[in-house]
Amino acid sequence: MKKTWVVAAESSRARVFLAESRVKPMREWEGMANPKARSRVLDINADNAGHVHDRMGQARHLMESEVDPKKHEAEVFAKEIAEYLEKMRATGRFEELVLVAAPEFLGMLRKHMTPASLKLVARAVSKNLVRDDEAAIRKAALELE
Repeated sequence: MKKTWVVAAESSRARVFLAESRVKPMREWEGMANPKARSRVLDINADNAGHVHDRMGQARHLMESEVDPKKHEAEVFAKEIAEYLEKMRATGRFEELVLVAAPEFLGMLRKHMTPASLKLVARAVSKNLVRDDEAAIRKAALELE
């Protein structure tokens, strides 16, 4: 079996496993956290939207953010994971990747990965299993029945 990494991820957490066999337990290699993803939107936007005045008259309106703060934090975390994977790929830490992630987050992660890293993705599982035990992640990632 190639040097395979299994990455289980969601917007607030990522776990990286080293899979040395399809049947033996995987070793957890690295863990990453994004506590902002679990924050309330009001906490992320602590400095609430400002006000603007109408050109004429005394009316004031709130300025709204065009980007959902939670989605933005997820994008930032996906980019951080992708950069980590690229760095590890460049140093030869793995030869094959299996991605296991919540559907929307899986798309974000792929969007930020380099073409060289994407070439090493052997399988992508569109499920949020990051909080499950190693055996459940291994079963989904390595197609154990």
